Parts: sequence; C-alpha cells; structure tokens
Amino acid sequence: MFTALQYPNARLSVPIEHPSLPFCHTMTTTLKIAVCLFSDVANLDYGGPMELFSFLSPEGVNDGFIKSPIILQPTYLAESREPLRGSHVGPLITPDRAYGEVKGNEQFDIILIPGGLGARPDFVKPPVLEFLKRQVPGAKYVLAVCTGSWLLAQAGLLDGKRATTNKASFKIIQDATKGNNIQWVAKARWVVDGNLWTGSGVTAGIDMAHAFLKHLVGDETTNVIRGIVEVGVRDADDDEFAEFHNLI
Repeated sequence: MFTALQYPNARLSVPIEHPSLPFCHTMTTTLKIAVCLFSDVANLDYGGPMELFSFLSPEGVNDGFIKSPIILQPTYLAESREPLRGSHVGPLITPDRAYGEVKGNEQFDIILIPGGLGARPDFVKPPVLEFLKRQVPGAKYVLAVCTGSWLLAQAGLLDGKRATTNKASFKIIQDATKGNNIQWVAKARWVVDGNLWTGSGVTAGIDMAHAFLKHLVGDETTNVIRGIVEVGVRDADDDEFAEFHNLI
C-alpha cells in the first residue's frame, strides 16, 4: 500500500511503500550539514547527533538498509584544516574544511553547533562566530547542543528567541547574556523556536537529534534507527537536571 508523506522543509512529496523497510522512494533530497568544530569541543555534543544522522548519510542510505527521501551530507569545519583535540580525551579530529573556505553563495542547509570549553567567550575564536553570522540566517535548520547555544548568543543570533542550554552552566550563560533579549528555558531537554533547535547538556543532544529526525523523516524510519543504536530517548519536557541544579 502506498501513502503520501509530505516533507515541507525539503519541498518534496514522495510516494512511500514499506513492505519491510521503512521507506522505498523514487526521489531524494540532499541536505548539507555543517558541523562546527573548535578546540576543546565536547565530543559527544556532535558525535551523539551525528551517530543518528549517519544512517541518512549517502553511505547509510546507499547501502540499502535504511531508505529515506532525505540524505544528510555532513562537512566538518574548524578554524583550519589542522587536526584539533576535543575536550579532555579522545583522538585528534581532522576537519574537512576551514570556516574561511566557505565563501560566496555557498549555503549549508543545517548548522550543527556543539558546545564545550571552547565555546566560552574567553576561549572562542572569531572564525566560528563569523561563520555562524554568515550561515545561520540562511539555514533551513540550526541545531545547538549544550553550550553551543552560547556560541549563537555571542554571535547575536538568539536575540528574541526561546532557547535552552547546559543546566550546569545555565545561570552563568543567563547572566552573561542578560542584554540579549533571550528567553532561556530552564526546564527543558530541548527547545524548538521556529527552525532553531537548542538542547540541554551533552546527552540531551541525542534526544534532540532523535526528535529532529522524526520531524524530518517521520516516526517509522527514526524508530528503526533508534532500535539499531539502542538509545533511550526523553521528551522535550523530561528534564530532571533543572531541579538538580536548583533552577526551578
């Protein structure tokens, strides 16, 4: 049996048949993801969401196991192409491109912004903020995890928005951005304001990424991915850490 699923943000309506696999389709739309890296980035902030998103990568879709009308094509960006190290532990990370190499009319569809020590104002480097200022206004979706939302605030891109962030740093960030007209939501695993998605601390990025995939490709394919990764997910308002950090 065929049903019609509408993907307004991809501007695509696709006939779907699912005898055994989540999607069989005749057309695909590729959305380009910019993963914003920097020294002392929190590895799980981007690694968790990208593990889920990898199933919709060209390789993940082309292997025939997960079929989707949307393909996610990631590019890992940093201040330079030199290897950098994430927070505390882990191997060196080699970016695909430097922020300064993205020029002209090139526009990413999705911007993924992790947090970490390198997102603090006293550590952040100008290239990542300049990249965000150029790219965020034209992006279809913006996803910030943990203190990645602080980077957006420093770039002046959260003014007038609802957002959340890491609850251990919540009061610090709230105080630091008092003049920015940001409605910081204390009790939230993640918050959606238009095309802007902001997640709470570290592992909340996985919950947010799961919800984002449901928004993008529907429940069925997202549930298949969740089952493969074996991840338990929380709802947007299922946040024990607001109380843990005495925010409510």
